[in-house]
Amino acid sequence: MKREDAPGRDEFPLFRSITTRWMDQDSYGHVNNVQYYSYFDTAVNQHLIEEAGLNPRSTDVVGMVVDTQCSFFHELTFPETVEAGIRVSKLGRSSITYQIGIFRQGEDKPAALGHFVHVYVERATMTPTPIPAHVRAAVEPLVVE
Repeated sequence: MKREDAPGRDEFPLFRSITTRWMDQDSYGHVNNVQYYSYFDTAVNQHLIEEAGLNPRSTDVVGMVVDTQCSFFHELTFPETVEAGIRVSKLGRSSITYQIGIFRQGEDKPAALGHFVHVYVERATMTPTPIPAHVRAAVEPLVVE
């Protein structure tokens, strides 16, 4: 996918701000590719903590990341604040597919676009289970066609 074909800012129903850190840079002076995956986790889990009451240390049902991918279009640097756009492209019985756009402030097209899939499992047995109602309610407004 080319950057111009990536979804624009207006196609994401929710944004979370993330400040780049000194340690995010690599020897080339830009945010290293692995950090984008951390931004994805940070944005989605912040939403789940604030809107679904997720307590990752004690909840009996947890979302495990089973698939992830990222396309890079434009470098980011330190220091800057980036905006992670979040949308849900698939809401299943026990899984959620998120699409996350990492945007430089004020830009319409993402610097990177990725996805990851949460499969909900019972913590004790690690077996798939339906998405809890409070999680489903928190992500339903993010579903896009």
